[in-house]
Amino acid sequence: MKKAVTATKSSAKDANGPSPSKLIDGRIKELGDWRGEMLGRIRGLIKEADPEIVEEWKWRGVPVWEHDGIICTGETYKAVVKMTFAKGAALEDPAGLFNSSLEGNVRRAIDFQEGAKINEKALKALIRAAVALNASKAKKRPAKKRST
Repeated sequence: MKKAVTATKSSAKDANGPSPSKLIDGRIKELGDWRGEMLGRIRGLIKEADPEIVEEWKWRGVPVWEHDGIICTGETYKAVVKMTFAKGAALEDPAGLFNSSLEGNVRRAIDFQEGAKINEKALKALIRAAVALNASKAKKRPAKKRST
């Protein structure tokens, strides 16, 4: 059984505890090093690229950004902050940002190491392309029939 998740853009506390946005704030703060700073910068760029993005907290502590489905995740490891695009293999990447998870048919990722420079313009374009792809798939889904 799949658990229903109510997503909001706000960071208001709900009956189940802190909002996903507050949990992401907490992760950034608890890291307390370059990884927290990098995750915060990535998060800011995601929000700039798509102000309608919805933040989620899934899989026991992974920041997830959604718009008509998952756009990307922000995982933190000892040596990298990994930004995984759920449908990255279907996206054009003219700037060559994808540098990880290149072997699969669906996902693609960008590993940011300490001191990495972010090509902000290219990253925002990639995020917008992911949003557009999700939106195009959402429009193609048939409407559910009501039972009478």
